[in-house]
Amino acid sequence: MEPTNLKILSLENATHDVRRIRLVKPEGLNFIPGQAADISINKEGWRDEVRPFTFTCIPEDDFLEFTIKTYPSHNGVTNELLFLKPGDELIIRGVFGAIHYEGEGVFVAGGAGVTPFISILRELRRKNQTGNNMLIFANKTAGDIINKDEFAEMLGKNFVNILSDEDVKEYRHGYISEDFLKNTVPDLNRYFYICGPPPMMDAVEKQLADLKVDEKKIVKEEF
Repeated sequence: MEPTNLKILSLENATHDVRRIRLVKPEGLNFIPGQAADISINKEGWRDEVRPFTFTCIPEDDFLEFTIKTYPSHNGVTNELLFLKPGDELIIRGVFGAIHYEGEGVFVAGGAGVTPFISILRELRRKNQTGNNMLIFANKTAGDIINKDEFAEMLGKNFVNILSDEDVKEYRHGYISEDFLKNTVPDLNRYFYICGPPPMMDAVEKQLADLKVDEKKIVKEEF
């Protein structure tokens, strides 16, 4: 698609370091839940700084939404998002992405790698097809859990949190491991959707291979 300037409708904090940004939706823009777009900021010095961000709205919404982790120490695009306000513009350039919903399964996310799953799970809820899908969400602390209340309402007991840096009563503590997966997922003969930092994804892929999960049932998107 041709680069298109989109006005910001609203900005809010999703967590202490994650911004939820809603934009005017241009006519004719189509995406599949799980996909991302190339985005830059329409400000002097930032227009050519293009980054991929995942849609967290659903196609039926009359706005576009992105849920973006900010890294103030990097002095880059995500830090600049902290200074934007309604009425400012982002530039959208193209839609892409490898993660699509193939069937009921287990979503395994690390940190901001959960963003493709937000749109997918929201779309399933809209269709009343949440079924027995499960989300395993790995974070450092409870304060890092994006959309915690919404996931809990959508998935109930199938929303499983594991924290590496904090031992909190209601959440699992540590890292995703082969034993953790074996003890948490009742049926390993299903789809696994993985998105997160590359080291986490590599580890989970190896664990699933060791658990004899069919390689064709592993759907992944490097974050």
